[in-house]
Amino acid sequence: MPVQNVDYKKDGAAEDFVASLKETGFGVIRNHPIDMALVERIYEQWAAFFDSEEKQQWRFDPKTQDGYFPADVSETAKGASQKDLKEYYHVYPWGKVPDALEEDIRCYYRQANALAGELLSWIERYSPAQIAKDFSEPLSDMIADSQQTLLRILYYPPMAAETPVDAVRAAAHEDINLITLLPAANEPGLEVMGRDGEWMAVPCDPGQLIINVGDMLQEASGGHFPSTTHRVVNPEGDSARKARLSLPLFLHPRPDVRLSDRYTADSYLKERLKELGVI
Repeated sequence: MPVQNVDYKKDGAAEDFVASLKETGFGVIRNHPIDMALVERIYEQWAAFFDSEEKQQWRFDPKTQDGYFPADVSETAKGASQKDLKEYYHVYPWGKVPDALEEDIRCYYRQANALAGELLSWIERYSPAQIAKDFSEPLSDMIADSQQTLLRILYYPPMAAETPVDAVRAAAHEDINLITLLPAANEPGLEVMGRDGEWMAVPCDPGQLIINVGDMLQEASGGHFPSTTHRVVNPEGDSARKARLSLPLFLHPRPDVRLSDRYTADSYLKERLKELGVI
């Protein structure tokens, strides 16, 4: 079964979307309520921010992990030998944001978070009874009032003349959280690994949203929903001279939420962040 492209407004959308997550770990939604003009404006605003020296004034706080992360502290995917070729900015409900950028990014956070809560309710509704009974609470309740849900503004600079061997924009990885909600980026490059081990390009058609399962939902569902490996490949030709921006919202439960008999959301997150070298 390929990744399903689901019309949010059509009958049966919820069931089709959840079936796609079950089979592929990914789903694509169109005709959704997110304001895509807002997203395009955010891409323009933050492209200018990353291209300026102002970003250095907003360097991340190691204790709170909010703010600007330069390329030299970028993540190294588990098993990778090189840091990803990217910069990013972390926005939390309580975190710091430059004044000129705050209104739009906070508005997007609210819209995306509300839609993600609805999608989690779809997942719970169409999970088999034997899976849903083990959720410690409704999935949408797990993120209610969460201060952990992270909006990341990702900036992949144009490719340098000399790129370290094996360095890529984002090495193959899985997300830590429940689900990730991602508007189509301004440039292609996202790929997902199929069950046959082959890589498939994820469309970046304007107006579409890409949603993928994270490790926490995989854990909470006993593996019913797979956290699928994905990556962002290096562009070639004219595209190599272009920057790429994306805007993933990583839905995190409150720290006390029980994911399984083995983990709370807090213990799971800390274990993974240590693996990534973030903490």
